[in-house]
Amino acid sequence: MESFDIISIPSIAVYSYLSSQTGDLQSPTVEKFIGNKAMPSILLVTSSPRGTESLSTKIATEFVDKLKVQHPGATVVTRDLGQNPIAHLDTVTTSAIRKPADARNSEEAAAAKLSDELVAELLAADTVVLATGLINFNIYSTLKSWIDNVARAGMTFRYTAEGPQGLATGKKVYVVLSAAGIYSEGPAMAMNHAVPYLKTVLGFMGMTDVEVIYIEGTAFGPEAYEKAIAAAQDRTQQLALAA
Repeated sequence: MESFDIISIPSIAVYSYLSSQTGDLQSPTVEKFIGNKAMPSILLVTSSPRGTESLSTKIATEFVDKLKVQHPGATVVTRDLGQNPIAHLDTVTTSAIRKPADARNSEEAAAAKLSDELVAELLAADTVVLATGLINFNIYSTLKSWIDNVARAGMTFRYTAEGPQGLATGKKVYVVLSAAGIYSEGPAMAMNHAVPYLKTVLGFMGMTDVEVIYIEGTAFGPEAYEKAIAAAQDRTQQLALAA
């Protein structure tokens, strides 16, 4: 393998560069760059377009604050996809992210910049908190766009003779899901496509330790609304203490 100086590489593109050079995000060079972080890192990704009215954003943000109390040195990176949505993949971006960094033209390099940055944020995180409402029985489309940008062959997973292998391993993931009805159990559970999908795609990338925090039944009246919030807050407090 050709030697190179990782210090000279822009941080937002480092994982793409390393992947193109090494072909393996678990190589000693990559481990040297991303391993042995002194402080834990938390990635918070919210996706609701409802702003301050969003329960998933509220509970997820409060949860991260609780995690910071338990880990005072933690760094937090936040992506608010509701206020700053990620566009769906287009022709140029799709082409760009399938190529090594040094094979992209200037248009492709610009198109791949955000995707490279999102991958770098995910790989650098020890803990990932994803927040979404249940909309039409699934996640918000902007969260799906985030997933489409970070689920990349050679970076967060790879294909091997034995089958696909996740590369974004060693992370704890918390999914905060709000819903008007009850979808964690009972007859409506079969319509909850959000949790099975997220567990599948996260697991494909190597993130198999996933906890789901529900805020549900919020449309069943004021008392049920407050009860759902309180239950979620209690759950996040317990999870934060155990983290």
